[in-house]
Amino acid sequence: METVETVTADELVENIQTGVFQQQLESMIPKFWSFFWSAVIALVVFFIGTRIIKGIIKLFHKALNKQNVDPGVETFLESLIRWLCYIILFTIILGLFGVTTASISAAVAGIGVTAGLAMQGALSNFAGGVLILLTHPFKVGDYIIEHAHNREGTVDKINIIYTTLKMLDGRLVQIPNGTLSASAITNCTSMTRRMFNEEIGISYDSDIKKAKKIMLDVANRQDHLITSEPVQTFVSDLAESSVNIGLRFWVETEYYWPTRWAVLEEIKNKFDEAGIEICFNQLDVHIK
Repeated sequence: METVETVTADELVENIQTGVFQQQLESMIPKFWSFFWSAVIALVVFFIGTRIIKGIIKLFHKALNKQNVDPGVETFLESLIRWLCYIILFTIILGLFGVTTASISAAVAGIGVTAGLAMQGALSNFAGGVLILLTHPFKVGDYIIEHAHNREGTVDKINIIYTTLKMLDGRLVQIPNGTLSASAITNCTSMTRRMFNEEIGISYDSDIKKAKKIMLDVANRQDHLITSEPVQTFVSDLAESSVNIGLRFWVETEYYWPTRWAVLEEIKNKFDEAGIEICFNQLDVHIK
């Protein structure tokens, strides 16, 4: 006689659950391996891609160095190329995980609209950077004065969004390119020479000819004086309480400030020796 195996309800439920779990596990294994290999390939692509980007940047620098391109233009274009290369690299990596180009384009378009509204200032700074590089109001190494906020310094770097100035005391200040492109800027070192142009007020009792001769002699003794241009001394104004004498001469831009400091100090000392009074505001109080 054949024996019939009886299965309880609990055993039947357990068998069904075991079968369902096994089916789900078996169906997940191919997906897991697919994701695993995609992740491995993505890491390899990222590693190789970063090396390729570094190689592109090096070739870019070599090409521009041969053309003697302005360092500010070089820095700006390097930042732009680096961003574009990394965007392309991440697009390729997302494609390895099944994200289509159309999906990426739609996402980028949506993000672009949102980011454009939220980053209007950054976009204006980017446009300002492009304008600076096209018009060349200054370059890396120039000493400029930005009159909107009265900040001045040597241009250290020109990036996509900001221009970095190195102040006289060594501080670095980042100024938005939009501000620089929209405000008045004085470039103090764009020319190879610069005019010393100062006025000194002496009293009406002082000898004008002697004062002019002293100023002329002091200017002619400067080491970095440009001798091809004349040194001028003249009475610029008969003011209320002083006779203003002007002094003009040209000096090499690199040595403008040391020359200015030395000239003003020497004129003061020579005037004191000659008994020439330099006028200054003073108040006389008479008590009756």
